[in-house]
Amino acid sequence: MNKPEDRLTTLEIRAAEQEHVIEELSAEIAEQWKTIERMQKKLEVLTERFLTLEEQTLPDTPVTKPPHW
Repeated sequence: MNKPEDRLTTLEIRAAEQEHVIEELSAEIAEQWKTIERMQKKLEVLTERFLTLEEQTLPDTPVTKPPHW
């Protein structure tokens, strides 16, 4: 049977390992969030560029109904 000291040591080791993993995951999430924010900014810029180009290519004359309507 395990001694209480061994069980306590095992629990302390597990807690330390879990804390390390949590810190790694937190850092990874922070990096991914930065990436998402950069991608959102790029998407906004590209959307604006697309809308600008779309406006430039629109016909100058308004679309009207054909004469037979």
